[in-house]
Amino acid sequence: MILDEKSLRSAYETWRDGPYRRAIERQREAGLPPHDLATEPLYTPADVVDLDYERDLGFPGAYPFTRGIYPSMYRGRFWTMRQYAGYGTAEETNERFRYMLAHGLTGMNLAFDMPTQLGYDTDDANGDGEVGVVGVAIDSLRDMEILFADLPLAELSPAMAINAPAAVILAMYLAVAEQAGAPRESIAGSTQNDILKEFLARGTYIFPPGPALRLATDIVEYCSQHLPRWNFINVCGYHIREAGGTIVHEAAFGMADAITYVQAALDRGLDVDQFAPRFAFNFSCFCNVFEEAAKLRALRRMWAHTMRERFGARNPASWLFRTGAGSGGSTLVAQQAENNIVRVALHTLAGVLGGAQSMHTAAYDEALALPSEHSATLALRTQQIIAHESGAADVIDPLAGSYYVESLTTRIEDEATALVERIERLGGMVRAIESGWAQQQIADAAWCHQRQVEGGERVIVGVNRYQDESPAPAATLHRIDPRARAAQCARLAEVRQRRDQPAVRRALDDLRDAVRSSDNLMPPLIAAVKTYATLGEICGLMREEFGEYRAPQIY
Repeated sequence: MILDEKSLRSAYETWRDGPYRRAIERQREAGLPPHDLATEPLYTPADVVDLDYERDLGFPGAYPFTRGIYPSMYRGRFWTMRQYAGYGTAEETNERFRYMLAHGLTGMNLAFDMPTQLGYDTDDANGDGEVGVVGVAIDSLRDMEILFADLPLAELSPAMAINAPAAVILAMYLAVAEQAGAPRESIAGSTQNDILKEFLARGTYIFPPGPALRLATDIVEYCSQHLPRWNFINVCGYHIREAGGTIVHEAAFGMADAITYVQAALDRGLDVDQFAPRFAFNFSCFCNVFEEAAKLRALRRMWAHTMRERFGARNPASWLFRTGAGSGGSTLVAQQAENNIVRVALHTLAGVLGGAQSMHTAAYDEALALPSEHSATLALRTQQIIAHESGAADVIDPLAGSYYVESLTTRIEDEATALVERIERLGGMVRAIESGWAQQQIADAAWCHQRQVEGGERVIVGVNRYQDESPAPAATLHRIDPRARAAQCARLAEVRQRRDQPAVRRALDDLRDAVRSSDNLMPPLIAAVKTYATLGEICGLMREEFGEYRAPQIY
């Protein structure tokens, strides 16, 4: 007997309110952690009755790309296996990357220290105590030369996690590539360059939203005209989730940020198909494998619809949601740190089942310190084991057709689309940031999550359940060399002493003139870094002209 939709829903409700409810009342002490999305205990064909295969799913490599953006996906090649690294001086980070490349790393995700992210030189008092701590210190072109020395740049595409001073860091990298004789059209890599999420989630902004968006758009414009292989923006829902946003906040705010950047490039007079194929994304993977896989599937569909139907892109490459996926660092805990190995394996599996193009996996000790060589290698091995031994990469989109996953995919798309529309009614993402509304949404969600953890409703193994007193593996933790700041300051002083000072002054004067105009700032920035003008000098000049941002108060 085949039940119709109405009969099936009725049968389900009878089961849910009868046998299931009686059973769960007896067994509830097992404790079921809440999801970001409330779920039913069971899913049936009635939950996907409106799903149209051709319209909503299609085949891999075909619109709307729900099942993957390439026809062969991992059967053709695995995702790019990245590690997020960078600490201390340029020499130390160069050594770490050479070590990881020897162990099978296929992509570099480069972290910068806080003074660099905020546009300060190492010897600036504002960066005291932070030099080299959470990433590598970059003061001038000399540091960039050392950082990339003897690395096979022709074979790699470095991903630079930098935002407010992204244009300066990109200028330095282009100068290094030029020294190596690399033609501009061959240079591959990416700059994160997603300044809007800094206002939303991380706080490493410098300039107000208007000038900051101008700088981000300058990079988009310059790269679309001169660097055909460079991913000039990496829109990061990742940090929205890490700041405490829900899975829907991550999808919606990330998409709203991307829409803002697309519109800014169109307002410059660029053709959408000139720049859209180089848009890239970065989203998190938390431990709920099914929600995370559904999120990536939903985002592919949302982006395809947005680019084709809203912005009128004609090139199918403009419709592709090319995304990296990364271990949700906030899911890693200091208590029983070895348990994070299991969490990272779940993150990786979620990214694979969701069809990500690259992944970076966190190391199990990252809740305690920067990764050691041992823990970073183990994180990379996690990706390699899932790629070669789990079977998850053998079949394209293996979760397709699941009543649960298809229902989740549609639900995330619908709820995120509704939130994007609400942002647009508020005047767009820049206005939502300036008013503090968007930040408040994330803060409220983070508060709700923390209350659930502290109240025991959301189970975190080793934190609020199954605790023990085992000590952290302190002996194996990576430690920053306390001499790093002194060494970096000495190199900075040497650069300032040996450079051509009149050339530096002329370059900075030209940059100031360009800042005061509407010209693209990339050419004068490249000229300035070639004179060994420092990051702090360049960003200090722009601070004087643009001003500094002060965030609105939220509660």
